[in-house]
Amino acid sequence: MSDTNALEGRVAIITGGARGIGLAISEMLAARGASVIIADNGCDIDGRDPDPSVAQEVAGKLGEQARAYTSDMSVPAAAREAVDLAMEEFGGIDIVVNNAAILRDTLIFKPSVDDWDTVIRNNLSAAYYLIGAATPIMREQSKAGRGTEDGTEDGTENGTEGRKYTWGRIINLVSTAAFYGNYGQASYASAKGGLTSLMRITALDMMRSGITCNAVAPFAHTRVTEMIEPANDEQAAYKERGLTVPATHVGNLVGYLCSPAAQDVSGQLFGVRGREVMLFSQPRPIANIVAVGDEWDSDTLARTVDMELRGDFAELVTDLEIFNTDPKI
Repeated sequence: MSDTNALEGRVAIITGGARGIGLAISEMLAARGASVIIADNGCDIDGRDPDPSVAQEVAGKLGEQARAYTSDMSVPAAAREAVDLAMEEFGGIDIVVNNAAILRDTLIFKPSVDDWDTVIRNNLSAAYYLIGAATPIMREQSKAGRGTEDGTEDGTENGTEGRKYTWGRIINLVSTAAFYGNYGQASYASAKGGLTSLMRITALDMMRSGITCNAVAPFAHTRVTEMIEPANDEQAAYKERGLTVPATHVGNLVGYLCSPAAQDVSGQLFGVRGREVMLFSQPRPIANIVAVGDEWDSDTLARTVDMELRGDFAELVTDLEIFNTDPKI
């Protein structure tokens, strides 16, 4: 099956699908044959001033295989409506891409509870709402063997004829800010870290249904890149490089994760930076110490941490400094 029809018959919802990385994903999935719901209210990068025409224009350009959904996805009812729209217009829901994000940066010692709640609701809770609305239908489609035919190779399990759902894909767009951190991004990084955890739980909960879930940390020219206010020369160089990386590479990786070739890829954390695709490790113990006796005394614990663990401490640098090299574009 060629790239041009690899996703024929699939139905996708892409949040934030009308601009930047979301647009690149929408265009890539549509180019490979999927029908797409562009779920984007057209707001500014801080979540204010929605403009429904942004998604409507993209859907119009993509043609009959696209529809715009322009309500605020941070409201639980909107997730259900977007899924209902996919079902009514295209007859199913096979791919969910949680890409929408807003940014309201502030230093931790200058907190804004309203900004925190708004970012968490938009960047994390909205993804949970959409996954929660879509996965019951995806499970039923799995039981019905949507996308396969009786007796085909894809529909065969353990040598017996059957129908197996192989179309289900859920992808969360995350950020290296979640596990490296960056100045002033408590709400954004926390939400993206939550999306990584949500990916793992979704992958586990949906495994028996044959539905995969993965996370992608993108490096590309987006409105988020444009908003970076460098705190040092290294971050200024990162921003300059980031503005040269097209978002199409992210769309290409998402296209692969939605393809038949990635049916057994789930629970993974990828990065994509131009032509470079990365697989990130996920936190696991790398060293340990054990008390001799019932418990540690404070002096012994301090000495043992210094001797056995300190050499493995994570360096306190931002993601902008870690990835401050020329991208492969």
